[in-house]
Amino acid sequence: MFLPMLFELATATAPLPADGAQLQRGDQREAWRARQEGRILPLREIEGRVLPTMRGSQYLGFDFEPDRGIYTLKFLRDGTVIWVEVDGRSGQILGRTSN
Repeated sequence: MFLPMLFELATATAPLPADGAQLQRGDQREAWRARQEGRILPLREIEGRVLPTMRGSQYLGFDFEPDRGIYTLKFLRDGTVIWVEVDGRSGQILGRTSN
């Protein structure tokens, strides 16, 4: 009886597709690598420029596009997600969704 259950457990633990947390870690890793190579500003500096402009919003985290050098910071305000795109090289805010 124990062996069939063990077999079912072993076969049920096959790798699953990447979830949001794994994707976030990948973005963090790529941003760290680009920062180490001097291609972009540190995330803390980017956040220091953007967070004060987003008062009343909850900061949810970021995505990083290594091929473009673009950070996308995500915020939540009044039930709406707001994305702010920032040039990782200059720190300039490129745009954001409305709200």
